Amino acid sequence: MIPTSFPTQDEMARLTARMLLEIKAVHFNAAEPFTLASGLPSPTYIDCRKLISYPRIRTTLMDFLTVTVMRNAGFEAFDNIAGGETAGIPFGALVAERMALPMSYVRKKPKGYGRNARIEGEMSEGQRVLLVEDLTTDGGSKISFVDAIRETGATCGHTAVIFYYDIFPETEKTLGDHGVQLHHLCTWWDVLAEARATEAFDEATLSGVEEFLRDPRGWQAARN
Repeated sequence: MIPTSFPTQDEMARLTARMLLEIKAVHFNAAEPFTLASGLPSPTYIDCRKLISYPRIRTTLMDFLTVTVMRNAGFEAFDNIAGGETAGIPFGALVAERMALPMSYVRKKPKGYGRNARIEGEMSEGQRVLLVEDLTTDGGSKISFVDAIRETGATCGHTAVIFYYDIFPETEKTLGDHGVQLHHLCTWWDVLAEARATEAFDEATLSGVEEFLRDPRGWQAARN
């Protein structure tokens, strides 16, 4: 079933943040920072992969993501839904099911044998493809996936994620310069507001996190 009527974007952002906090997908620790894939420290970490284990939350968020994309991009804007390896694959499949569209997925790199393909599933020249992922930080990995999609002759001008960091000012410009519009459900600012409203963490922890969110590069430089 294709969802068409849902709460406002602000309310969906608040509810998404609440769900992420409820299943403990959000981790804050300013005293002992996490190490990100980039090797840089961060007092925040989010694990959207946990969502696939919670059917009620998973269903609600995929409805939210589908209706967000249709509201923003159009109800007949896509011919194919592509999930990015690996976290984007289940969410891509769930969005494709709701939009009654074919689903494919994009590898991070060619698999190195057989057809040496980066695209798995059917994708053809001229198709309008929506790239679905779990989250985005600075948008870098999305560019690689989009390029792989475009190499097939398909177009890809939109990517949809559950979570967008929204703390690095270059992200949307990086994507925009590459002809890609970002759609998302919630950000660190939404999570921080909901964490405060529900007292999910003590105020000292939340203040430390807010310090990072307001100047992530400076925070990392001081601790790296």
